[in-house]
Amino acid sequence: MLAIDNLHVSYGQSEVIHGVTLDVAPGEIVAIMGRNGMGKTTLMKSLMGIVPSRSGTISIAGKEIEAQESFSRVKSGLSYVPQGRMIFSTMTVQENIETGLTVTGESQVPGDLYELFPVLLEMKSRRGGNLSGGQQQLAIARALASRPKVLLLDEPTEGIQPSIIKEMARTLRRIRDEKGLSIVVSEQVLSFALDIADRVLVIENGEFVHESPRAGIDEAKVSSFLSV
Repeated sequence: MLAIDNLHVSYGQSEVIHGVTLDVAPGEIVAIMGRNGMGKTTLMKSLMGIVPSRSGTISIAGKEIEAQESFSRVKSGLSYVPQGRMIFSTMTVQENIETGLTVTGESQVPGDLYELFPVLLEMKSRRGGNLSGGQQQLAIARALASRPKVLLLDEPTEGIQPSIIKEMARTLRRIRDEKGLSIVVSEQVLSFALDIADRVLVIENGEFVHESPRAGIDEAKVSSFLSV
């Protein structure tokens, strides 16, 4: 569903992502783990076209998208929940979600999104900036409104209390099961990654240095990459 082949990404003359390759199957959840500064967010931004890649290919369902602008990548089936959520704080919850509808031609928020996130239905007239614990749910709902094939989540547990993290893991598994989409998560919290992922990769200095299916994963080894 998502194929990345020999992707190189640079900021100016400084190369940050060094030829990474990754295939994500339909309905698969992949966690990309690593410490701060190892390239997780740069990889996510390059997949979305926010940071241009220097070389390599990115494909969604067999269609190459690396030459496309970000909005065209959304039309092609890629959706992104950025680090820090990037909620439109002065817009209502409903208006925030509606921004994700622009590529679908729909004018109303699909009811199944409110089923996934009941708190958003209760608060749909509240301003996005006034949602404390619900901003991540809102950001995910907004991304799902574009009906993606692949959902990218950058550091989704950042700043969230443990009880909500558990609930988010359950919701993401449900999204995968009910909608059949692939999910790629960049993360530092190993327990969350093990809760949701079918496969875990570790990125270090812009390269994948470890990969394991969740079953039989060497938690101590992955933890060693994450410790400072």
